Order: sequence, then C-alpha cells, then structure tokens
Amino acid sequence: MSAPAEIHFYDIPSQLKVNAFSPNTWRIRYALNYKKVPYHTIWVEYPEIAPACKKIGAPPTGKKPDGSPAYTVPFIYDPNTDKAISDSINIIQYLENTYPSPPERSLIPPGTWPLQLAFIDAILKPTSLLPLFQFTIPRTATILNEASVTHFREARKARFGGRDLTEVDPKGEERVTEWKKVENGFGVINTWMKDQKGNFLMGDRLIFADLTLVVFVRWIRDVFGEDSEEWRSAKGWHSGRWERLINELEQYAKV
Repeated sequence: MSAPAEIHFYDIPSQLKVNAFSPNTWRIRYALNYKKVPYHTIWVEYPEIAPACKKIGAPPTGKKPDGSPAYTVPFIYDPNTDKAISDSINIIQYLENTYPSPPERSLIPPGTWPLQLAFIDAILKPTSLLPLFQFTIPRTATILNEASVTHFREARKARFGGRDLTEVDPKGEERVTEWKKVENGFGVINTWMKDQKGNFLMGDRLIFADLTLVVFVRWIRDVFGEDSEEWRSAKGWHSGRWERLINELEQYAKV
C-alpha cells in the first residue's frame, strides 16, 4: 500500500528566520507535526489568499464589512480525499477524523470537544488575551514581506475603529498599563491551570486547546524577538509557565 500524498498546507511567509508567524496557522502546523501527517507548506502572501482559496475550492470563513466573502488562513487541500478545508476548527476536526491518532494521542479525546471550544472562546475575551492584540498586530506588520504589508494594514483598520496600526500600538505610560492587562489576562488562564501537575490543560496530556494557547505565547516571542523587553517580561510570568509550555512543544514546531 503506497504512502498517502502530502497535504497542501497554506501559510503566510514573513521576514522571520522561521518564516511562519501566524497564530492561526501555527496551531494547525503543530497539529500536523504532532500527528505526523505528511504535508508541505505552500506560502501565500495576503493578497494571494482569496485567489488560492478559490482555486482549490476552499470556502470563505466569514464576511468582510462590505458583505463580501472573507478568505483566511489556514486552509488545506488533501489530495488523498480531494477535499479543501478552511478554518482551524474545521481543519483539526477533519484531521482527527481522517488521520486518527492512537486514542492516547488524540488531540480531541472523547467528550472534550465542547469544553475545548469553550476554552478557546474564553481565552479571546477582553479579560484574558484580547488586550494582547493591540501590541502584536501592529508589530506583525513590521515583519511581513512588502507584498503583504498594505493589505494587512488596510484589512485590520476595521478591527480598531478605522485607526491605522501605527495609532493602535500603545505608547508611554499607556503601554505600561495595557501590557499589565496582557499579564493579567495570562494570569486568568494560569488560575484555570494552577492545579495541573503537567504543562497542559489536562496535565501531561496534550489536546488541541493547548495548541491554541501556546500560539499566542509564541506570537509574542516571534514578532518581538527573544531579546525583546516584551518576551523577557512574558516568559517570566506565573513562575515561567508560558516559557515551559512553548519549550515543551518545540519538538512539534518544525517548519
């Protein structure tokens, strides 16, 4: 029996040494590596995302403010089944169903999916990780290739009330205050995990929700740099929990 063909995994390039940077695509990249599903990356700049989706039949993931379809990464094409899938949640469910891991290594253990979705929704609330975006989104614009910068900036104005990203990034005392909110947001999540003996939500058992959490830690480290004030601050929060989490999963961070 021949080996399965590689999945086509679409991601956005950058000027970073590792190239990959997007939290949304990283959680699927982690999953593919963890599950040992054969794949290769197809790099697409932001203006190329919609044409690439339409070409392979990957559906839109929402609507733009003007009502037109919005296409986003990640999306995949599986030549083994001739299927194109968009959105991280849909993709991980597809991978788990089509390329199941042994029960003890499943990223969606039986009975956990509703709780995982609730956790994913909770970490993006204003009281948890949402304050991080005012820092990381403007910084992301500085590490993109020239072909993507304008598109990225224009597409994100609506998120910030029409403001340019240069106006979003907090400055001075406001930056100190807002960064404290980021620390406090991670602190909320830390309280949910404080009784676990391992680094993951289920202790020593890795699940998809862990991948959704670690990508935001990685986002800080990657876009600001390992020698940055931001990363030195974040990796020390909550007795180093977040640095341990990212280090624990480095074995699945192959690009």
